[in-house]
This record gives sequence, structure tokens and C-alpha cells, in this order.
Amino acid sequence: MNLTILGCYAATPRTFSNPTSQVLEIRERVFLIDCAEGTQVALRKNKIKFGKINHIFISHLHGDHFYGLIGLISSFALLNRTTELHVYGPEGIKEVILLQLKLAKAYTQYPLHFHELRSTEPEIIFEDEKVRVSTIPLQHRVYTNGFLFEEKQRERKLNADALREFKVDASQMHNLKAGKDYVTETGSIIPNRDLTLDPRRSLRYAYCSDTQYFEELATMIQDVDVLYHESTFLQTEIHLCERTKHATAAQAAKIAKLAGVRKLILGHYSTRYDGIELFKTEAEAIFPDVHLADDGKNFNFEADFNL
Repeated sequence: MNLTILGCYAATPRTFSNPTSQVLEIRERVFLIDCAEGTQVALRKNKIKFGKINHIFISHLHGDHFYGLIGLISSFALLNRTTELHVYGPEGIKEVILLQLKLAKAYTQYPLHFHELRSTEPEIIFEDEKVRVSTIPLQHRVYTNGFLFEEKQRERKLNADALREFKVDASQMHNLKAGKDYVTETGSIIPNRDLTLDPRRSLRYAYCSDTQYFEELATMIQDVDVLYHESTFLQTEIHLCERTKHATAAQAAKIAKLAGVRKLILGHYSTRYDGIELFKTEAEAIFPDVHLADDGKNFNFEADFNL
């Protein structure tokens, strides 16, 4: 898994920071998560090819999470896209996007599919042979979901030395990777574990923004490898959390600790603060392995986090 932060600040864009958007690359898939203003420019700055994005996940219909979507959809059309695009988001997202396209007389020439979300319980919204994506219902001022991205079990690795020793035919390699035992020409069975090695452990990433603190969230993201959790405020402004339905860095760390996650990434910082280092300091008092998102920052889960 490779995570690129395109923007991670709350509310309004600034000349030196962007609202929320990020790209997760996992098993040759490229997923765009939220799409605030400035997302197109950030994609170009980070050298992420537009054509690789086929699935966009929108957490909720607040502007700092989806106002860049209509522009990106329109740019896809200008770039003569033909591949279908899937957008997953709250009920109403289809209406607001199609209305803008209608009034601009700018319908797309590529298939545009909307998957509107209504459930207040976790549900699988995307699945193929390599990846599964589920919703994480959050508590915000409007209907909001986080998203859980899970690698499916990888194929087993072939043990080259064992294959030579048992003179395994090349036609059996696919079956061995799938976990099947090997049957020799004489009918003897060689267990799969004697011919293969365990695959790398599958990884899980939870994206949670925006939400107020509620402990039930920890049960939905138990033991994930990496958690991105909003940290709009510091504890000195905790009184603002009830009204805005946001969380502090300390509250994000509490969720990480309760859920038993391995790594915590903070983001969605209020622009009232001069810097973001205090968010890390506050969270580290509760949870030991804290990382700060920032515009243009890249996290490679294997290389940077040793997962």
C-alpha cells in the first residue's frame, strides 16, 4: 500500500495548503479518497496519472471533501476519457453532480456510475479478487462514512528449491500458488506447505474523517495496520468539538489505542493553528506511533512503516 496526501487541512483552501483528498495505491489499484478543491492540481504535482483513477470515494457532502469532484469529472471528459468511472458517496451526490453537468451542457462521453450510500451500518461497497472496501459509519453533522481498505489474501510464494527437488511440472505452478497440494505421476500427494512459502501478510487501512469522538468506532477498525483519523483541534479547543462534531488529536489517539492499530496518521487540521507539530505531541502522550499527514507527503506502508 502506498498513500499520497493531496490535502489534509479543514475548511478552506489556502495558498500553501489544501483541503482533504488522498490517493491510496493498493495491488495495482488507484483509489481517490475525497476530492476537495485543488485536487486536480495536487494530482499533477504528485505525478499521479488521471487515467489510473477508476474509483472515487466521497466521505460526506461538505465542500472541503467534494467540491473538486465536478472539476475532475469534467477534466476527465476534456482528456477524452473512455474508461468508466465509479463514484461512491452519500445519497444526493448523483443529483448535485448531474445538475452541474446538465446546466453546463457538459455530459461525459465515458460511463459515469454513482453508488449512493445510505446505510448506518458497515457494508462492503467494492470488491474484486484483490481488494475489499467497506464503509465505516461516522458521527458528523451530516451523513458521513469513513472507508476500510483491505488487501485480500495474497497467493502463496513458490519455493524454488523444493520445486526442483520434487521435479514439479511447470503446469502446476498456478495450483500451488492457490494453495493446492501437488499430485505426482505415481499418485503420491506432496502437501502444498512443502512446496510453497507463506505470502506477505495482507494489510488494512482505515480512513476516518470527519467525526466526533465515539468509542464504538474502535470496534469497526480493530487491529488495522494504519489508521488515518481526523484531528481538527487540540485539547485546548475541545469545547468546539460538540458543536462541530470533530475530534482532537488526543481523541484520535484514544481511538487508535482502543482499536489496537499499529500506526496512526493525523490530519484534517484546523487552520487556526500556526503549525501541526503540537498535534503529534498531544497524540503521542496517549499512543506511541503517530505520524503527521501533510500536503504532498507520501507513506509507503511496507518501506516507511515496515509492515
